[in-house]
Amino acid sequence: MSRVMESRMDASKGPRSGAPDGRPQGGPEVRWSARRKEELVLRLLRGEGLDALARESGQPAGRIAGWREEFLAAGREGLKARPAAVEDRALADAQRKIGELAMETTS
Repeated sequence: MSRVMESRMDASKGPRSGAPDGRPQGGPEVRWSARRKEELVLRLLRGEGLDALARESGQPAGRIAGWREEFLAAGREGLKARPAAVEDRALADAQRKIGELAMETTS
């Protein structure tokens, strides 16, 4: 086997991405799930540096800071690209409260 073929085979075994966030270098940005954003925000809130997290994740520091503000305002729901409708959240809150009251009356 020639050296050219060997080097091509070795290159194909490595990661397909050159960017830290997993997207192909120069390619479209990969969407981040609410859970992944939340993990990054929690690390930030625990005291890790914003600049270090930005370098590690490949996300701009301003975007991460925005995620932090959205998380503090609305929890994980605030980090979702398509948050639940206000009515759905209100219904879930009411159902949770009903459950709590039902538990209190049975005890």
